Amino acid sequence: MTTLDRLDPLRHLRHQADRARTRTRRTRARAGAAVRARPLPPLAVDLALVAVVGVLTGADAAVNDPEHRQADWFTWFLLAVSLPALVWRRRHPVPVAVVTGAACAGWALYGHIGELLNLPVIVALYTVAVQGGRRRTLWTALAASAASGAVALEVGRDVVNPQGLPVLEMLWPLVPLLLGEVVRTRRQLLDEYARRAAQAEAEREREAARRVREERVRIARELHDIVAHTVAAMTVHSGVALDALDGKPEVARKAMAQVRDSGREAVRELRATVGVLREDADETTAPAPRLAELDELVERFAGSGVETVLRRADGPAGDRSADGLGPPAPITELAAYRIVQEALTNVIKHSGARHAAVSVRRDGDRLLVEVVDDGPGTGPDTGTGTSTTGGFGLIGMRERAAAVGGALDCGPVPGGGFRVRASLPVDGGTP
Repeated sequence: MTTLDRLDPLRHLRHQADRARTRTRRTRARAGAAVRARPLPPLAVDLALVAVVGVLTGADAAVNDPEHRQADWFTWFLLAVSLPALVWRRRHPVPVAVVTGAACAGWALYGHIGELLNLPVIVALYTVAVQGGRRRTLWTALAASAASGAVALEVGRDVVNPQGLPVLEMLWPLVPLLLGEVVRTRRQLLDEYARRAAQAEAEREREAARRVREERVRIARELHDIVAHTVAAMTVHSGVALDALDGKPEVARKAMAQVRDSGREAVRELRATVGVLREDADETTAPAPRLAELDELVERFAGSGVETVLRRADGPAGDRSADGLGPPAPITELAAYRIVQEALTNVIKHSGARHAAVSVRRDGDRLLVEVVDDGPGTGPDTGTGTSTTGGFGLIGMRERAAAVGGALDCGPVPGGGFRVRASLPVDGGTP
């Protein structure tokens, strides 16, 4: 685990957001290409359809069986009525179906026998189904089948028909209606799939953006912990060096060495943070702070004028607790380390204390972290007076505790001083 393990998800989230944006751009590009490649306008399609239907139907009407009535003015009149009606099939599908059906029945009753004379009404019935609803399709099917069967019975009185012809004539209107119903249902399914895909795409983008925002908040908190602690320590040690420069050069030298070490540590951690933000896969990062490093953390504040004592019940390395259980989760150790770091920084910057005590112990499945000082506490982050919730330091500590499923309390101590107490789950809040 690295120092910025909690920040590493930002790289994955940024990749997710980029992929989501890429998919959106591709979808929009395909939609634009589809619009550019869209076929002819509906009116042009209808006119072309009327021309094709007119040629086929007219040819069948012109060449009739020699034993039956030949084409005359009434034949062409019915054709002239049914073909223009098809131009209006999109706006008025049911009336067009009635007109073309009446023309088809007129040909049959007039004595014309042909296989393509019912082509106009087939197109009209298909349009009724493809542009309507299932209920309208059902009623149209009943009416068309009944009318076709009645015409077949009437024609069968004068024309020798094979047995069962009326039944067959009742079935053929169902074919274009069924085909139209299938096409309409498929279009609805495709539209629904497209809507759900667009909705899922938008939801993925919102989720990726939300998680990126959360990671930015975590990065800000991490940077605050690094910079605020280091700058506070460097300020304290540089002040000690200035005071001891003339009379105690050894003390001044030691303080400046602490300033140098703190600066190097800050540069190392900031370089690791910037490496994550730049997505540099070759950038190496240092191990995440653990409870075993609390001694070094307390040592950095030596010479700041605040005598700090560290009490830890689980031993220097924090490997085993008194009950023999394993060490806390790395994320819990990181949160505890940062809370102690921020609390000690606040002690030096705001409390005016002379003594501070850091306590870390384990109580069952909880890790208890406590930092207490004896200062009067007049700064914004000390929690005294009316400022118990002020300052970004306390907010950051509360957020760190809440991030692992813990809680943090802070406030004045009776008799003087200030206390920060955090209770963190040992398992890091893992369900």
